Amino acid sequence: MTGFGVLAYGLIAVISVAAAFAALWLFSRTGLHPAAPRDIPDDSVSLLFDGDHVLSASEAAMRLFEIEDIQDGPEWIAILAHLRPRFPAIPRSVQEALSDAPTDIPANGRNDPASLRLRNVRGRLQIELIDPKRSTTVDRHRGIVQSQELRAIASASNLFPHPIWLSRGDGTLSWANDTYGDLSQRAGLPAIRGEPALPAFDINLPDDQQSITTRAVLETGGKEQANWFDVTKIRSGRNSFLSFAIDVNAVVEAEIAQHRFVQTLTKTFAQLSTGLAIFDRNRQLALFNPALIDLTALPADFLSSRPNMLSFFDRLRESRMMPEPKNYATWRQHIADLVIAASDGRYHETWSLPSGLTYRVTGRPHPDGAIAILIEDISAEISLTRRFRSQLDMGQAVIDTLDEAIAVFTSSGALTFSNAAFRNLWKLDPDNSFAEMTLQDATRQWKTMAASTPFWARLDGFVTGSGNREEWFSDITLKDGTPVECRVTPIGGGATLVGFRLHPVLETGNAPATPG
Repeated sequence: MTGFGVLAYGLIAVISVAAAFAALWLFSRTGLHPAAPRDIPDDSVSLLFDGDHVLSASEAAMRLFEIEDIQDGPEWIAILAHLRPRFPAIPRSVQEALSDAPTDIPANGRNDPASLRLRNVRGRLQIELIDPKRSTTVDRHRGIVQSQELRAIASASNLFPHPIWLSRGDGTLSWANDTYGDLSQRAGLPAIRGEPALPAFDINLPDDQQSITTRAVLETGGKEQANWFDVTKIRSGRNSFLSFAIDVNAVVEAEIAQHRFVQTLTKTFAQLSTGLAIFDRNRQLALFNPALIDLTALPADFLSSRPNMLSFFDRLRESRMMPEPKNYATWRQHIADLVIAASDGRYHETWSLPSGLTYRVTGRPHPDGAIAILIEDISAEISLTRRFRSQLDMGQAVIDTLDEAIAVFTSSGALTFSNAAFRNLWKLDPDNSFAEMTLQDATRQWKTMAASTPFWARLDGFVTGSGNREEWFSDITLKDGTPVECRVTPIGGGATLVGFRLHPVLETGNAPATPG
């Protein structure tokens, strides 16, 4: 539910119940009960109880309490619900009322002279409503109109999907809608006028406040059936309170899911070897992980104080954990450019630190204008790359000292390696070639410098084919008459080494020469 929806429901609840409470107050001023039919005569309202059941009732009582058949008359608890709002001191049970009889119970209203007379008639309880104040025609008409309006408001309140109720200063109910009654029944507590409100909803409103809102949980069948509500309590009159509760189960479930997700992310971030710093839309540090402290040596209290990006990078510069800017006057502009580049994911730098460490620093945009800075120690990777490159350079230097011209082709025919003798013999320079040199490119050059021979076709089939992969030899003759020994040797990964040596072919027992 959106915030607007909750507010709308709350406003409807406040307006509806405030109107109902106002109508109740007006009825108390005129001496009429809101449940009374519009045509109640001025005769006595009297009821006789046999135990908890109505034994007999006057015609006025029949109309007042809407009793159609005395045989199916209401029990004491139903009559109690009608009378308690006007006579809150009425006993809660017939037995208690009989023990108090005879007695007169005054009405609660300040200007209401009515009273409720209780008598013990041979062990049965008789209740008589005494109202010395006669209503005028205007008062009766006004009461009837207000009664109709109150019924309409009560019907609308009962259709409202959230609990609404009125309570007194002592926490007892004076009115509640049907939703409250259903919820109270599910919680196993009666929703009866004069009874205490649901304990979960009985929140304390300080004397210096007009309203208060808090979150409460109501168990309706154990902890596995907990219902969450945002409960609002508002002063309504001298000693009365209007309350309503908005179901926020979906909100609470979302908050719990979010909390668990954040916990999972936090644990994951804590185990990362990459330093992570997330800056919010105001460019203040909002989140960091332990690896950031290890990599940058920045104090935890400094990071916890939520520094901005400029302070963060300036502190890195001071601790020599990032390259020293050549011109400090342009330092702020450098950070500003960094923020812009990180905002669209373009920031990527390699920091070579005075300590010999090498960091890869990356900036990535995050939702809601946030920026994530990732710092990764690639010192081992750089060292390994440099060592590997050094070994390659040394290997190349060694191969370049050989007098045999060597070239290596992949199974697809791409030239991947050659030495200086090869480049000098065939006048080829693969390293400076615009495109990748292939066996076909090399063959075209070879054919221009050597006499016609079937060696080139056989070599093409051997390099790109999947047949016999045994070493073989052949010889060719350059156009200037120089004989060349050719060696074709399969190597790992399906590659083929081709060697050319400028001297007559030597007879070998293991690999006889194939004549050109």
